[in-house]
Amino acid sequence: MSAVDIACIWALAGSSLLTAPPGAKERPWSLAPLVRPAVPEVRNRSWIRNPIDAFVLAKLEDSGLTPSPEASRSELLRRAYLDLAGLLPEPADVETFAADDSSEGFERRVDRLLASPQYGERWARHWLDLARYAESEGFKSDETRPNAWRYRDYVIRSLNSDKPYDRFVREQIAGDELWPEDPEAHVATAFNRHYPDESNARNLLQRRQEILNDITDTTAQVFTGLTFGCARCHDHKYDPITQEDYYRLQAFFANVRAVDDIPLLRDEELRRHRAKMAIWEEKTASIRAQMAAIEEPRRKDLAKDNFDRFPEEIQNAISKPASDRTPIEWQMYYKALPYLNPDLGSIVGGLKEEAKKRWQALSDQRSNFAELHPGVMPIGTGIGDGGRVAPKTYVLPGGLYNAADREVDPGFPSAYSSEAPRIFPPPGIESSGRRTALANWLADARNPTTARVIANRVWHYHFGRGIAGSPNDLGHLGDRPTHPGLLDWLATELVSSGWSLKRLHRLILTSSVYRQSSMGSTPPASDPENMLLWRFPRFRLEGEVIRDIAMQAAGILNLEAGGPSILPELPQGTDGHARWSLTTDSFERRRRSIYVFVKRNLRYPFFEAFDMPDTHETCGRRNVTTTAPQALLLLNDALTLEWAAAFASRARAAATESLESQVEESYRIAYARRPGAEEKAEAAAFLKRQAEIAGGAQKALVDLCHVLLNSSEFIYRN
Repeated sequence: MSAVDIACIWALAGSSLLTAPPGAKERPWSLAPLVRPAVPEVRNRSWIRNPIDAFVLAKLEDSGLTPSPEASRSELLRRAYLDLAGLLPEPADVETFAADDSSEGFERRVDRLLASPQYGERWARHWLDLARYAESEGFKSDETRPNAWRYRDYVIRSLNSDKPYDRFVREQIAGDELWPEDPEAHVATAFNRHYPDESNARNLLQRRQEILNDITDTTAQVFTGLTFGCARCHDHKYDPITQEDYYRLQAFFANVRAVDDIPLLRDEELRRHRAKMAIWEEKTASIRAQMAAIEEPRRKDLAKDNFDRFPEEIQNAISKPASDRTPIEWQMYYKALPYLNPDLGSIVGGLKEEAKKRWQALSDQRSNFAELHPGVMPIGTGIGDGGRVAPKTYVLPGGLYNAADREVDPGFPSAYSSEAPRIFPPPGIESSGRRTALANWLADARNPTTARVIANRVWHYHFGRGIAGSPNDLGHLGDRPTHPGLLDWLATELVSSGWSLKRLHRLILTSSVYRQSSMGSTPPASDPENMLLWRFPRFRLEGEVIRDIAMQAAGILNLEAGGPSILPELPQGTDGHARWSLTTDSFERRRRSIYVFVKRNLRYPFFEAFDMPDTHETCGRRNVTTTAPQALLLLNDALTLEWAAAFASRARAAATESLESQVEESYRIAYARRPGAEEKAEAAAFLKRQAEIAGGAQKALVDLCHVLLNSSEFIYRN
C-alpha cells in the first residue's frame, strides 16, 4: 500500500465516506460548463446593492431568514482595512470616514485601499500559501534559497498592478517560454520552483520524480481545484481522474529544471553590465588565474567526492559527451551540476593554512580593482526546460519512480476534454513548449474550473469560508457550493471584466452581504453555522496580521516595501540547529510579516502558534485553532510586552494628561472606535488598581494597552 493510499484512508476515517459517495466517477459540479446565470428575483429589493446580494438574499428568503443590520461605520471601516490591507485604519482615517455621510463614502475607501501598496502585501500572503512559498530547501539540511524572495515581490507587484489573472496564470506556468525577454515572467515560474528538495539524496532519478509529483499535485490543486494527487498510484477513487490522466498532466513538466541564475537586468542594462565585467576580468585576469590555481586541487577533490557518491547511471550521464546525452540524461546532468561546481566557501574553507594565506593575499590584491567591478548582478530563481526535446513520461504503477509501465504524451485530463494539446517549441530558446500549451489551456476562458476556483478563493479569504468550503478540492469529496449560481456569476464576471481581481474585490466589499454586522441575533436553528450568510462571519486574524497590527498600534511598524527577507527575534529555547542570524537593525526587524524569512524547518514561532501552514505543500485553507500557547504568547512574550509599552507611549503622546483621554486614544488606535461609558468606567477602575500594583500611572497604561492587544476584538475581524 502506497503512502498516498494510506493518506487517503486516514483522510476518510470516521467520515462514513469509505464507500463511494453518490455520483462518484461522474463529472463533479466544478467541471460543468461555465454559463452566466440569471440574477434571482427577491422580495426585499431595497437591500440589493449589486447582484451578489440578490443571490444571497434569495437563499435567505427561501429559508425564512433575514439579513442582519448593517455594521457600524467604524466596524465596517476596520473590517475593510484588515481585509484589503491587513492593517488598521488610523484614528484620523476613522474620523474622516465618520464625517463623510455620503452614500459613496465607503466605496471611495475601498478604492483607496485597492490602490494602496499594502493591498498587494496583504493578498500576496494568501497566494504564497497556495504556492507553498519558502526560502529554504526543507528536509535535513534545509539550505537557504537566497533569491526566492524575488517571487514574493513579483506576486506583490502583480496584485498591486491588477495584472489580469489569466496573464498571472500563464506567467507562473510558462513565463519563460511566453515572454522570454521579460525577467519578471522568468521569476514568475518560481511558482513551480518552491518544491522542497532533499539535497543530500544522490538518487537523482528518484528526486526528479518526487519533484515532478509535487509540481503536478500543486499545479492541479491551485488552478483546477481537484486532487489529482489521489491518482498518482491508481485511478482516483471518486473523481473521474485516471492514473493515465495524472501522468499525462505530469508530462507537461517532464522537461523542467531549476534555473537559479535568471538575470534580472533588461537588455541594455545587461549589455552595460557585461561590458564593465569584461574590463574588470581583463584587468584581474592574472590575479584570478593564480587564485584559481590555488583553488583547483581542492575543487577537484570536492567534485570527485560528490561524483563518486552518485549511482553508476548518473555517473555515466555526467561523463558522456554532451552530444550523446539523452533528454533524461540531460536532466540528471543539470541536477548534478551544483555538486560538480562546489561553492567558493567550501573550497577556500578547506585549503591548507599556507595556501589559504596566499589565496587571501591575492584576493586583497584583486580588491584594488573594485571600482571597475559592475557589482553583483541581480538574479532570480525559477524553472526552465532542459532542451527542446523532453524525456519520455510513463505511467508508474503504485507511483514507484523505477516501475515504468506504458508511455504517455502530454494531455489534458479526459474529464475536461478529448482535445490533444498543440505543442510548438518556442523560437530562439531551448524549451519544448509543453508548458506553454498547459498555460494556455489553464488560462482559457472556456476552461470551467480556472475562473471558478479563483472566484471561490477570493470569496473564502473575504468571508472565512468559500462558497464551496474546500477551495483545494472541488471534487466529489469536497464541500458542494452553498450558492452555486453566485459562484458562477462571480466567475463569469471575473472573465468579462478582463480577469480583474480588484474589480472582483470591489464588487464583494460594496455588497450589502459584506456590510452586515457580525453581531447578528441568536443563530437560527435552520442555519446555525451561518452557511447562508445571514450575518457577516467573525473570524480570527492570521498570526502575520496580528503581528503587523500590534506593531502598527505601537507606532513602530516599518512599511518599507520589497527586498530581501528579514530575520526577526527568536524566542529563547529555539532549537540551536535551526536558529537564524538576527537582522541587526531593529527598525528593519519591524517590517511587515510578509517580509519575514520563511524557513521550512523553522516557521517563525509567532506565526506557527497562530496556524501558519506547513510550507512543504500547498495550503488553500488554513486551520484556525484556539490554544493555550496563543494566549501565553500574547501575555508573556518579550516582543508583546515591548509592543504594549510602545503602544502606551503613543497613546499618551497623542492624548492630554487626563487618563480618560489616554483611554479614549488607546481604544481609537486598537479598535477604530471610541470606548462606551461602561468601558471607560472599567478602564478607569483598572488603571487605578494597576497604578497601585505596578507602581505608577504610566505602567498602568502599559498594562491597559497590553490588555487591548490580548482582546478578542483586537485579534478578530468582526
